[in-house]
Amino acid sequence: MLDILSKKHIVAKEGFNRWLIAPAALGIHLCIGSVYAWSLFNPALIKRLGVVTSAADDWTLKSVVWIFTVAIVFLGLSAAVGGKWLEKVGPRMVGTVSAICWGGGFIVGGIGILTGELWLLYLGYGVIGGCGLGLGYVSPVGTLIRWFPDRRGMATGIAIMGFGGGAMIAKFMIEPFIKIYYKAPEYLGTVDAVELITQSGRRLVEIAGELREVVVVGANDLAGMYAPGPEGVYLVGTGTVGVAQAFFTLGAIYFVIMLCAAFGYRIPREGWKPAGWEPPAEDKLKSMITQHHVHIDEALKTRQFYQLWVILCFNVTAGIGVLGVAKTMMSEIFGSTLPHIVDAAFASTYVLMISLFNMIGRIFWASSSDYIGRRNTYWIFFTLGIILYCSIPYTAQQVSVNPSVVWLVYFYAATMLIFTMYGGGFATIPAYLADIFGTKYVGGIHGRLLTAWASAGVFGPLAITSLREISVKNAIHDLVGKIDPATFQEKFGAGVNQLDQLVAAKTVTINKLMEIAPSGTVDPTSGLYNTTMYLMAVVLFVALIMNATMRPVDAKHHMKE
Repeated sequence: MLDILSKKHIVAKEGFNRWLIAPAALGIHLCIGSVYAWSLFNPALIKRLGVVTSAADDWTLKSVVWIFTVAIVFLGLSAAVGGKWLEKVGPRMVGTVSAICWGGGFIVGGIGILTGELWLLYLGYGVIGGCGLGLGYVSPVGTLIRWFPDRRGMATGIAIMGFGGGAMIAKFMIEPFIKIYYKAPEYLGTVDAVELITQSGRRLVEIAGELREVVVVGANDLAGMYAPGPEGVYLVGTGTVGVAQAFFTLGAIYFVIMLCAAFGYRIPREGWKPAGWEPPAEDKLKSMITQHHVHIDEALKTRQFYQLWVILCFNVTAGIGVLGVAKTMMSEIFGSTLPHIVDAAFASTYVLMISLFNMIGRIFWASSSDYIGRRNTYWIFFTLGIILYCSIPYTAQQVSVNPSVVWLVYFYAATMLIFTMYGGGFATIPAYLADIFGTKYVGGIHGRLLTAWASAGVFGPLAITSLREISVKNAIHDLVGKIDPATFQEKFGAGVNQLDQLVAAKTVTINKLMEIAPSGTVDPTSGLYNTTMYLMAVVLFVALIMNATMRPVDAKHHMKE
């Protein structure tokens, strides 16, 4: 039965239309590209128990963001292994295994959410699903480059465009599914109507002689609620946020689509070339494009491989950390200053637009690189990216002082441009590899290069979550220093001396402190990501140096004809 998946059974017959490969590539990449919509799950996952807001035992943002990181790490690792396997068994086999892993990962992850076992969510979505990501990512790239030797950049743009657009489609599935399965927790009444008890930082009420945990929703928390509800006290554990059921539904959908797409793959016969096209003569080639081939194992012995590794890793690092918390970041920077515009729906649409521009960037920049060259394309990415990342902290500072829509528009435009270049970097790198190492083993070499993506999947989220955590801690302490201790005691039922416990139990947050802060106090939330933005600019500068020093591979590494 497995024979139908083998490489020898998918060699295209004479007259096969090469453009039919594009839908198969897009189908798989649109499914696995939904990983970029991970931030849409974050608000639900950190309210698994509290539902309307985070309870003391709910998962933290940092803990769930790392699931996205694990998925990207295993994407890179499986691509590194799967790239060489792809050369042996062909794209149909690899695509089928990808469908099983990606769809199955959602199922296992959903079980973890239902049971409260975070490790199962890591195993399912992160490890198993991550393997599906890597195998699905590499399956069409080398195939399309062989079908389109005349337009390498455009071919890789087509293949990888879908990955950038996956989150755009996922947006129209994830949140609707969550809302379908959503159930609000039991409402106990307003704060004044309920006798609250504070123990070890937790808020409790006595019901039928038993202390039960509750969460308190204030005015500043309303914007983050999935379904509109009143301010007041809600009973923990009596509702469901609906994300587990959404996982089960999505897993089934992705499995079916990816399996159908995998059976659409075909490979060209040995020696095939497009009608009317002849490879350009050696003396007609640009200096950075070779007609020679470098073996997949020999590529690892060249400095060019590691330069391209750094280029991809640092370009991805600068964007992927922001992707993982995109919805949260938009809400935190502008939600408190422009609440009439930036609500939960606006933040979700922001994720949708990131996906759209990510997708547009992949086909636009990759196709443009066929004309302006790969190295010049990356020159644009890094130079412009440095300028834009350095400008974002200034924008955040201005909006906290002057809540003008102008700053929101600038931030929106700047980040959209950043994400076109982020996506363009992914789509252009396979063509860059083909220019440097030839086309014969480009699929396998590309797979190994994707370990850079795995590394970036660690560096980016680690930087943004760690630096944000430090910023949050400092902001809370600064705000508490401005608040009268008696007012603090009245609000939280405990003194300032118990601040650490209250923060750990999520009883004290920046939002809740701003409700009792003196008039004129500037909300520090908009500046939580400033340090991260400067760090990303530095990272891009290093990548710029690597690209500037790129040269053709020494002839000693070329395969003998």
